[in-house]
Amino acid sequence: MSDDALALWCRIREQVDWSSATATPVSVRPAVDGLAAWFNGPVRHRDPDRADRLLAAMTLSRAAASLGEPLTPALLDEWQKLVLGIPDVRLRRGDAFAKGGRERYGLTPHTWRDFAACLRQSADPSVPLPARAARAYLDIAFFHPYPDGNARLALLVLTHILETEGVRLDEVGLLQTTRYADDPAGALDLATLVSVLIRATHRRVTVGREDRGGLEPSAIRPGAASTRSDTRRGLRRNPSRTASTPAADERCAPVRSRQKILRSPPRSSDGPDATGQA
Repeated sequence: MSDDALALWCRIREQVDWSSATATPVSVRPAVDGLAAWFNGPVRHRDPDRADRLLAAMTLSRAAASLGEPLTPALLDEWQKLVLGIPDVRLRRGDAFAKGGRERYGLTPHTWRDFAACLRQSADPSVPLPARAARAYLDIAFFHPYPDGNARLALLVLTHILETEGVRLDEVGLLQTTRYADDPAGALDLATLVSVLIRATHRRVTVGREDRGGLEPSAIRPGAASTRSDTRRGLRRNPSRTASTPAADERCAPVRSRQKILRSPPRSSDGPDATGQA
């Protein structure tokens, strides 16, 4: 295609009502570390070395979150070195393509200045946390800063932004789906999905705490088995207990956008805007 999908995304980005995204619990610390479980599960099954690199990058990103480090291109460079397992990375120096060449991300003299400004906006407290995380995820997808590994980086960025606010998801697989630069409804849907996942994680944490008699988990256990089955076993042992589990409509975001209904793009080697795989 000849149109610049990045320029289109930058226009749409300003039109989306990010403030309409639902607010979420202040802090969520589940027994299941969803990001680590994703890397140790589906990713490790496909490529053990890639999983190890992603876990190392996750550790670095969480260290940055604990220190309150803002997102910058230089910080992303450090993560991307680990993601790709190479000693040096550079921002792309020409146009990038995804979805079998149907989306082109242009490069202008001000692209990386704009990219840095978008990263700074990820800390804007006037925008709800789910919207900031979703918007930054899409910024990585459509600025497409590196020749390779942008899908993996986008997921790290999203979870880093949540981590800075004390929020950790117990599942991230639903985030791995195709996104399009010209889809404002889909952009807001992603923010809604992040909000749903946070609330669902919080609810499962609350249910688990009730089952433990109000005790907090002693620690987050990366890659541990889900607490859902434990909760169900507890309910079977005590049938009179009223379950407080996420409703079906809280397990997936509303599907308004054409991206999830009308399009079925061919697989590409990278990018949440392409395959949605980490």
